[in-house]
Amino acid sequence: MTVPLPTETTRWRCTLCGNLTRFDVTRSSKVVEYVHLDLAGEPKVDEREVLSETIESVRCRWCNAVDQVELVERPAAEA
Repeated sequence: MTVPLPTETTRWRCTLCGNLTRFDVTRSSKVVEYVHLDLAGEPKVDEREVLSETIESVRCRWCNAVDQVELVERPAAEA
């Protein structure tokens, strides 16, 4: 089951325990990275462009439920 990414107006929620804050996310990505090597040969990624990304599963950290995560509306910000 593919779980959509949260947006500015939505967030994840575990349907079993109600968790809103802690999840283990398994994702596949295809990226292009600009890697800069220093004189000692240590790599550092200076730029990263995500070409595609798919979330394969989301597991609740509180109750270990797999594929029980839904998108819910974020609470409205108070003025």
